[in-house]
Amino acid sequence: MDINRTETTRSSCRICYNTCGVLIYLQQGIPFKIEGDPSNPMSKGILCPKGYASLEYLNHPERLRYPLKRSGKRGEGGWARVSWGEALDMVAGGLERAKERYGPLSIVFIRGASKGLSDDLLARFTNIFGSPNITSPAPYCFVPGARAAQLTYGYYSYADYDFGPKVILVWGVNPSSTNPYDYEEIKKAKTRGTKLIVVDPLPNELTKMADIWMRPRPGTDAALGLGMINVLIRENLYDDGFVRQWTVGFDQLSDHVNEYSPENVEEISWVSAEMIRQAARMYALGKPGLILAGNGIETNVNSFQACRSIAILRSISGNLGLPGGEVKYGLPGGLIRGDPIFLCQENIPHEIREQRLSKRDGLLPINYYVLPQSIIEAILEDDPYPVRAAYIQAANIITQWPNANQTHKAMKKLDFVVVADQFMTPTAALADVVLPVTTYLEFDSIEQPWHFPIASIQQKVAQVGECWPDGKILNELLRKLGFHHYVWEDMNQCLDSILRPAGITFEEFRKIGVLVGQKRYRHYEKEGFETPSKKVELYSNQLEEWGFDPLPAYCELPETPYSEPEMAKEYPLIMTSKKADVYRHSGGRQIPSLRSKRPEPVVNIHCEMARRLNIEEGDWVFVATRRGRIKQRAHLVDSLDPRTVDVDYAWWFPEMDIPTLYGWDQANINVLTDDKSSSNREMGSPNMRGICCKVYKAG
Repeated sequence: MDINRTETTRSSCRICYNTCGVLIYLQQGIPFKIEGDPSNPMSKGILCPKGYASLEYLNHPERLRYPLKRSGKRGEGGWARVSWGEALDMVAGGLERAKERYGPLSIVFIRGASKGLSDDLLARFTNIFGSPNITSPAPYCFVPGARAAQLTYGYYSYADYDFGPKVILVWGVNPSSTNPYDYEEIKKAKTRGTKLIVVDPLPNELTKMADIWMRPRPGTDAALGLGMINVLIRENLYDDGFVRQWTVGFDQLSDHVNEYSPENVEEISWVSAEMIRQAARMYALGKPGLILAGNGIETNVNSFQACRSIAILRSISGNLGLPGGEVKYGLPGGLIRGDPIFLCQENIPHEIREQRLSKRDGLLPINYYVLPQSIIEAILEDDPYPVRAAYIQAANIITQWPNANQTHKAMKKLDFVVVADQFMTPTAALADVVLPVTTYLEFDSIEQPWHFPIASIQQKVAQVGECWPDGKILNELLRKLGFHHYVWEDMNQCLDSILRPAGITFEEFRKIGVLVGQKRYRHYEKEGFETPSKKVELYSNQLEEWGFDPLPAYCELPETPYSEPEMAKEYPLIMTSKKADVYRHSGGRQIPSLRSKRPEPVVNIHCEMARRLNIEEGDWVFVATRRGRIKQRAHLVDSLDPRTVDVDYAWWFPEMDIPTLYGWDQANINVLTDDKSSSNREMGSPNMRGICCKVYKAG
């Protein structure tokens, strides 16, 4: 046997939602190097710093390696090791007690940012268990855009880089940090002469190469989108043939955007009227063109309406279905992500589903997940009914949910809390039972990201301690709870059932590696659009029937100089935030190679504003709102609007001890955000960007 022989396994990185293809190199069965997979049709060999740090995640000494039960008071840091059998008994018993005493509505199931198949398996578990109260970041991440597209033209469209767009509009997303595949495609397009428009309050790698950089006031994207629609219509830059044949409601839209002239939008958004016109002309005249929109527009009261305005821009410009524009794809191998049958959605009776938290908030009836802020209210105030137990999967909600102090208070009030995660976090430290979860290197799976039509292989190459994948945990819990009809013999049976539409088994999929959906250019010419009218619904009768605005409109955010001018005298700056390329939300701060690149929380302040505030480079400063203050290191820049500050996101300190909950409240931006003020009508998106704050030097 050659002990130096290297073997290679093809897999998918699932540290973040991108699901980039990876090659895992092993010696004597032990992984020692990970690289991007050039043969992956989506990521094409690209890998971000998080992906390159995969082995640090796998082998980190602070990984949770076996189940733990709390000993002592909640949050004191006392833990006792238990077997999986004991842990499952405790979890099943805690959930059953709450269900028997208070009913299934009293238990909430919470997941964090997308983990792919694990997300679907948690949704399946909750439906079988009988609680409709499941939540995720959906109200403020990806889903507002997906729902807006669905209600406008019936599907989620994908960028067609292969054909060669003439103009790319990047809106509220920094792909150099969050999607390196898109970033590389945009860079290649730029070298071929593609025009680039970027809409972002904050500078990034793309703003440096943009032909036009629009720098709006955070949270005003809906107004900006409507202003661009105004220009396309008033200057006859829209695709007249497509609009006449394939849309409904154009006349109503035309009348509606009269109030969103570039001059009016300039007052709202801080973007000059002339720049709005230039951007609209460049986009409309540069066919084929595409819009890459991201999470930056989904975290305030205008989330859904901003996404609707972008969907309408795609439509009236004639770029839907166009090679080099916005294309519909077929399902990869016929696999349906989030299939209601697989999720067992019909297991919950309609009368129970109608009682889910957030139902009375009057959101879109097609919303599935309940709102985090509704969960907190139910826990703290028993309104509309008591919530007594929580199962939390890969979610550090104390750093991720708005108004972190309220989330912390709610966590301490619950009777029973289970957290399944890879590391101890501020949230896990408040649990009664902590379950150790595998990294992507430790289990087989089929992964389907939402943002690209692909199904990718994920293959087990390692095992750390007694860690289990989420799917196995949930499957064994179903067994403990007596739902034997829904229990798989092993997880391979689950994977085989998912692949059945493709006509293959998981063992066969190991050799295939990926399934990719096929592009369907101008698909609507044969079958129309997937809407009630079979056309693009600029004016949505469906939204009107449900009691929502049939045309997108801008609503001023709470806690801004425009909505609360008196408050703005004390809090004169506008706060926003972004994601760092080295972290995934709150994850990764214990990983040495990642932490070394961004060791401290940093707030970016314009040089002139810093001079007025007597703040110098590297000073520790407080950032404060009505709800509290946090401390971050000041970095002075000249590329921000002086009225805007860029506050670092999702910070906690793994190097601190459990009794402090790892300093969860020291630099965490969600100490500053609110869960009580008005949220988006359609999705319930809370206001996490674009609110007033003040900055001052720390003593």
